[in-house]
This record gives sequence, C-alpha cells and structure tokens, in this order.
Amino acid sequence: MNPALFDDLRRSLEAEGPARAVEQLCSALRADKDYANLFYALLMKKRLELGAPIIDGGSAQNLLPEPMQTAYEDAIRESARLVGNLYLEDRDIPRAWPYFRLIGEPQPVADALDRYQPGPDDDCQALVDIALYQGVHPRKGFDLVLERNGICNAITLMSGEFPYGPDIREYCVGRLVRALYEQLRERLASDVASREGTDTTGLSVRQLITGRDWLVDDDFYHVDVSHLSAVVQMSIHLSSADDLVKARELCAYGARLSPRFQYAGPPPFEDTYKDHDLYLGVLTGEQVEEGLAHFRAKAEKANPESDGTYPAEVLVNLYLRANRPADALAAARQYLAGVDDRQLSCPSIAQLCQRLGDYDALADVSRQRQDPVNFLAGLIASRRGNSGPPPGLSEPRS
Repeated sequence: MNPALFDDLRRSLEAEGPARAVEQLCSALRADKDYANLFYALLMKKRLELGAPIIDGGSAQNLLPEPMQTAYEDAIRESARLVGNLYLEDRDIPRAWPYFRLIGEPQPVADALDRYQPGPDDDCQALVDIALYQGVHPRKGFDLVLERNGICNAITLMSGEFPYGPDIREYCVGRLVRALYEQLRERLASDVASREGTDTTGLSVRQLITGRDWLVDDDFYHVDVSHLSAVVQMSIHLSSADDLVKARELCAYGARLSPRFQYAGPPPFEDTYKDHDLYLGVLTGEQVEEGLAHFRAKAEKANPESDGTYPAEVLVNLYLRANRPADALAAARQYLAGVDDRQLSCPSIAQLCQRLGDYDALADVSRQRQDPVNFLAGLIASRRGNSGPPPGLSEPRS
C-alpha cells in the first residue's frame, strides 16, 4: 500500500470531513485490489451513515438499535456481494467464497467453478475443497480430483463415506467408467496396432479384445486390475445407456484376465465380472430374463448367516430397475420380512407396498412382524383407497 495514502486520508478528513475520507479510502482500496480491507471500509462507511460507533464492535445487534439493524445487515450483504464479485472477476475463487458463504449465496461461486479450466501448474486443492467438500459444486470438484489426481484418488474418494445423493453418485461413477474405459481402449489399441500393424482407429474395447486372447497371455493386463474391479463394482449405480455399455465392455475385458487378477466379490457378486455383466445386462435391456433369473437363484441359495441379506437386497433393487415393482415386493416379502428395514440398501417392504398401493399386503406383513403401527396404517389406507403414503411412512427410495 502506498504510504502516502495515510497522509492523504488525514488531510481529507481535516479538510472535507469523515464521509469524504471514507469514500477516498474505499476508492484507494478498490484501485489497489485490496478487497479484504475494502469490505471492512464499506461497513465503516455504513456505520458512519447510520450514526453508529465507527469502530466495528461485532454484530449489528451490538452496534445499532433494532430499527437500524436491517439497514446494516443489508449493507453487509451488499458489501460481501461486491467484494466476492471483485474476487471472481480476478478469477480468485478461494478468496471470493468466504464472502458468498457469509451471505448464503453459493451460486456465483458455483458458476465460476463451472467455467474454471485449470492450467497445467495450477494448484486446485482449495477449489476441490470448496466444490466437493463444502458442497458448492460436487460434480466439478470430482472432475478436478479425477483430472488432476488421477483415477486412483477418485476411486478412493468414492469408496469412502460419500455425502451426496444418487444423482451426484451416478455422475461420478459415470466419469470413472468413461475415464477408465478410455485408458483401457487407448492401451489396447496401441498394443494391437504395434503387434498386428492393424488400424485400430475408432475401435471399441469389445472390438479390440474379440478374437485376441493373446492380449492377456502371460498374466498381462493393460490397466490397474484393482481400479478395474472397483469401477465395475460401482457401475451398478449407472443408468446412462452409453455408460452402461462401456461398463459391460470393462466386464468383458476383466473376464478375460488371468484368474489371479479376478478378485472375488461379496455375494451375489462372487464372480465379479460375470455377475456384474449380467446385472448391467438387465439395465441395458439385453439380458433381462437371464439376469433376473441369475440373481433370483443367488438370493434363493444365499445363507443368511454367512451371506447376510445383501443378495436379496440386490434382487429387489434389480427388479425395481427393471420396472417390476410387484416382483420386487414379492422378493422382499420372501427374503426380507424379518429384517430391520433401517439396515437395507433397498426400499423396505412398507415402501414397496406404498409404491404399489398394496396396503393389504402392508397390513399382512406388519402383522407377521408384530408391527402394530404399520398394521393399522395399512388397514386405514386400504379402506380409504389411499394412493398417498400411510402415516409414518416415508417416500420409497428409488
């Protein structure tokens, strides 16, 4: 800061008074891009206008009588918005965010993150924190992790406690599937081109591996096999047709690997690549009956003591994904009637009954489970012909 400013401010105060001196200070701070001090100078200007103590004493409640508090709080919002936007104009998102967070307006920062394209030497960690961990723009935050820190870090992020809903999860899983697919496709294409002299331009993973068992001879693999297994396991959350096709091609490649690199999953996905491929085949509409029969058999033979109820939960979710809610309810009644609903990864029996409007079934199951609340709720809803949720029941999960 120019040392002469202090003398100028003193002269301005003596010659023209406090209001002019504060205006001069604000102009000088804005010209010097000292936006942090500009924020406090703008608030000092408002306190001067309101006749409040010139020294910042804390909250508006401490500074002003009640009738003036609204005007001062409005000034805080306006000043924060101005300073935040000045930082955004300079592409300084980390310094802009505290001001928009102060006033509860994340959208300008979300928009700036959406436009942001990192340079090769940019440190993006602060932006990841704002976008992902503070929830301003989770998709962009995940993109930055994937693009700057790689697939391994992105998988680790998804494998931990993920605080966002199904739409954000699907977006992130789709990004992982596409990134790993492209990495695998490029490496397969390079391998085939170098060994066969073949033009591999535009070939898919499935086209590249068909008829080329030699690609994985001698325990060879083209992408990290732990990454492949993890991404395939996450792919059951997908709904995009293109992403599902890519995930199935990842399964086709994984199924060709040496048994040493085909890690068994928990039931009903013991054969990781085959089982996930059949699950995805139901979602793509290509192997609906085969896939449903496969997972129905898994649920039937599952040992509740060693396998838990997850195979049945997978079956219920798969029926729902195949738009067969009646079959989902039947499976839930058969395999999950005695299970604590709060532990399920699929909708509860009550939620399935609600979805179908089958309140007699809800009353019947509730009686078996010694649940008088949902028993009576089911009876009342059945008498009313109620299509809405019975009392005490939440909307079913998708």
